[in-house]
Amino acid sequence: MESLSGRKKVLEQKPMNFWERMYLPAIAQGLAITLKHLFKKKVTIQYPFEEREFSKNWRGMHSLKRDEQGRERCTACGLCALSCPAEAITMISAERKKGEEQLYREEKYAAVYEINMLRCIFCGLCEEACPKEAIYLDGPIVPSDYLRKDFIYGKDKLVEKPLSELVALKQTEISKK
Repeated sequence: MESLSGRKKVLEQKPMNFWERMYLPAIAQGLAITLKHLFKKKVTIQYPFEEREFSKNWRGMHSLKRDEQGRERCTACGLCALSCPAEAITMISAERKKGEEQLYREEKYAAVYEINMLRCIFCGLCEEACPKEAIYLDGPIVPSDYLRKDFIYGKDKLVEKPLSELVALKQTEISKK
């Protein structure tokens, strides 16, 4: 069958000489490449002791943010769950009770907020859909585990600590040193 373009490519095969038939030049080239790579800088990162630098647009573990007063920003509107193509986010909303004004920004809040990290594809659509800027993918690498149930992250793992707690933690670390 002829090609559609009508062009032909003629391959010329020269007979191999003695050294080419012995494959010695090819073996010498392979050894030269190996020796060249032997003295190059190593690209391996010793993970627990060294951490890789990530790009600015890297997406890590989810975190639910707080506002300046330490209240949760999430209003349980459900837009993040609707925008998630993997359907990894589930939530149950509840009404804020009297005396909980310092905990939640709006009258409605997420009583249960769960992300199944085994289903999440880290696309960032939940982050873009949130009108209150409550969810960000700015956390560390999702740690490995053995059980599937340990990959369902609730508010206990997702909500960032209040600013007062973080300041207290820093002060205790400084006093230990």
